[in-house]
Amino acid sequence: MSRLLLLHTPHITSFRRRTLTSFLSNSNPKPHLSLSSLQFHHHRFSLSLFLSPSSPSPSPPLRTFSVSAFDSSETKSEEEEEAEKVGNEEGKTKKINSSSNSSVTDSEYPSGEFQFEEFNWWRKFTVKLKMLTALPWERVRKGTVLTMKIRGQISDQLKSRFSSGLSLPQICENIIKAAYDPRISGIYLHIETLSCGWGKVEEIRRHIFDFKKSGKFIVAYVPACREKEYYLACACEEIYAPSSAYFSLFGLTVQASFLRGVFDNVGIDPEVQRFGKYKSAGDQLIRKTMSKENCEMLTALLENIYGNWLDKVSSTKGKTREDLENFINDGVYQVERLKEEGWITNIRYDDEVISMLREKLGLPKDKQVPMIDYRKYSRVREWTLGLSGGKDQIAVIRASGSISRVRSPLSVSGSGIVGEQFIEKIRTVRESKRYKAAIIRIDSPGGDALASDLMWREIRLLAASKPVIASMSDVAASGGYYMAMAAGTIVAENLTLTGSIGVVTGRFNLGKLYEKIGFNKEILSRGKYAELLAADQRPLRPDEAELFAKSAQNAYMQFRDKAAFSRSMPVDKMEEVAQGRVWTGKDAASRGLVDAIGGLSRAVAIAKLKANIPQDRQVTLVELSRPSPTLPEVLSGIGSTLVGVDSTLKELLQELTNSEGVQARMDGIMFQRLEGYSYANPIFALIKDYMSSL
Repeated sequence: MSRLLLLHTPHITSFRRRTLTSFLSNSNPKPHLSLSSLQFHHHRFSLSLFLSPSSPSPSPPLRTFSVSAFDSSETKSEEEEEAEKVGNEEGKTKKINSSSNSSVTDSEYPSGEFQFEEFNWWRKFTVKLKMLTALPWERVRKGTVLTMKIRGQISDQLKSRFSSGLSLPQICENIIKAAYDPRISGIYLHIETLSCGWGKVEEIRRHIFDFKKSGKFIVAYVPACREKEYYLACACEEIYAPSSAYFSLFGLTVQASFLRGVFDNVGIDPEVQRFGKYKSAGDQLIRKTMSKENCEMLTALLENIYGNWLDKVSSTKGKTREDLENFINDGVYQVERLKEEGWITNIRYDDEVISMLREKLGLPKDKQVPMIDYRKYSRVREWTLGLSGGKDQIAVIRASGSISRVRSPLSVSGSGIVGEQFIEKIRTVRESKRYKAAIIRIDSPGGDALASDLMWREIRLLAASKPVIASMSDVAASGGYYMAMAAGTIVAENLTLTGSIGVVTGRFNLGKLYEKIGFNKEILSRGKYAELLAADQRPLRPDEAELFAKSAQNAYMQFRDKAAFSRSMPVDKMEEVAQGRVWTGKDAASRGLVDAIGGLSRAVAIAKLKANIPQDRQVTLVELSRPSPTLPEVLSGIGSTLVGVDSTLKELLQELTNSEGVQARMDGIMFQRLEGYSYANPIFALIKDYMSSL
């Protein structure tokens, strides 16, 4: 069987609240959302789109959803009829058309821009009282510097205290808390090689600029730096690097690897069906070179990302784009030249930077600079800082990773999007009257098609009863976009990778390999197509190949047609932007696939607008997607070196148990998992395990 793989959300067993306070600048009548009270208690490509401030506008109408569309049943349940009735009633006064002909443009949505507001004397007094009664682990010395090491992978999920690695919500929350915390004098960032997409980098960079509005210092130390790290560092006031630092500002590349030649040599013949001429998933298996369409798509993505980098970095450093391009093309690697031309502040070792911070804080040379790290500061509640939320609640449901329909017994909590668990969260929000709106935060390249479609249906039902906003992180493509398109409004970053409306499925013909190694396989079957997936020792018969292709084509047409329906777009127009093509957020917005550019704060501002909540009113964000720590996570937190539990093993365990069938993914192809079938063979399992590890 073939399966369409879309994005999934991790299983969450407990709810956690975070608060968001909105402040309005008295001198600016435009609504700006403040993240000062955004409370976060404890991955791959990204789109970063910047939003311009907008003036107050009447609440745009909520897009009306006909939840019966694409329903296989001829009759509607009472619950569905009620949902559609509610949606139609709201649609009479509030209707958003997200197609390219929409009357609601990006600039008409509230910007969600952070506005730092000094606390008045009463709020300062209450904060001091709360600090006196704070829990022991929440107490921080006055004049402390917040230190954070930004490197490696950054998850879009909330993390438990036993989980290793960095969490984007916690990083952003810590920065905002530090802006208002009277005990924090500034931030010292250690920035090293990052393994996340541009969307997350853009979100952190935006928060750095927000923090600078508080008047406190923020300094970056970069011992190893390429374009992504420098993009983040240049947002800080000062940049320091040791004389031996690795600087590689040589430009950006994109590459594709191909295994067809290897398969030909060992006797493996991949048989792949894909729909969408830009759907490159599977190219690494069936081609030896890059296709013309894939080259066109990747070139456009590369130009968008590189152009954005040049524009933002040159603007931040007060240089021209031409200056930056010339610098890169000179192949500069000497740290001394970086200093001479003003790309870094100075050449200093870590201890020397700390000595400079000591002087900045006015401390004697014999006293250490008080510091608190990322993990410890994450335990400080926003309530302690007077950043509590309001009575209006907005649900936040996070969906990160590959999509599967059910959870495997060996999978780790929070390691992907499990359709059945995500649907539980959606239904909880839909049935509850406490939530005024919902935000679906997506960071996924796709996954199981069936799971994606089931989640799409539930999100549509939710959107018929209350505003639903999709907020994209690094990537929301293929199955990830399938989820997002069910929302009333889609918000993406400028460089979020999205779209990829297409499907791919495949099988391996291992006949020649079996001959070489002396392996034989015989199959007895009943039914014309019984051997369609079982007979991996021979190629597909013409009638089998036709059925195989029609199955994938049907999945693609459903995906495309539902995308057109969800985005209020004619099918022929959707076909022009579909065909498996990946877009950056900025390009997707110009083609009607995305409504607005920005991060989570803008999604919250739009949710408030559509829920008729004043922009200056505080709201409480209720996180429904926080995983409870599992035994592997607890052991990993104690010491991965002792128990041998790491992220690679976790992902491998999940891949070994969760994937089968037709996939709708952006960055690769998954083949039928046969471990659970009687006709499974160890050779095929080894090949699949190898492909999963790439």
